[in-house]
Amino acid sequence: SLRWIFVGQCFSKYLCKDKSIIFASKMEWVYIILGLILIVVGFIGCFAPVIPGPPLAYLGILLQLLRPDADLSLFWLITFGVLVLIVAVLDYWFPIYGTKVFGGTKGGSWGSTIGLILGIVFLGPFGIILGPFVGAYIGELLNKQNSKTAFRSAVGSLLGFLAGTLAKLIVVLALFVYFIYKLF
Repeated sequence: SLRWIFVGQCFSKYLCKDKSIIFASKMEWVYIILGLILIVVGFIGCFAPVIPGPPLAYLGILLQLLRPDADLSLFWLITFGVLVLIVAVLDYWFPIYGTKVFGGTKGGSWGSTIGLILGIVFLGPFGIILGPFVGAYIGELLNKQNSKTAFRSAVGSLLGFLAGTLAKLIVVLALFVYFIYKLF
């Protein structure tokens, strides 16, 4: 937990009888704030394909090791590191697998990826869901598939993307909870 510097007589690390300000050293605050920023960017990265969400959130946890009173468990650091690696691989695998399970081809997989990027650029948050779907559909049509097969492939791509996003969100949320727990 934080090595609090107390001003006045305090009966807990959160509250002081005389309502004095409780604060940590300046460098500890720098590490804490940078860690929180990395975790917030990690949450954003769960949806944006160009930002590696879980690795950035994990970096926010690792940054806390620079604090003099860091009380981070080696077991949890290794566990989170392995989870981040697994989710990074699954994030690429889920949409491809979803597309193939629903009868898609490489054209649908590529279309899903391109659709995601273009969807975010032109449609903002709505493009995160709509882009891969439309991209996979168009990719399949360009790959000489009929519209029924293209639609099934697009649904598979969308489900794969959503599964990857959910996995990333779960890991980043777990990292955030661990960060807050160890902060106090």
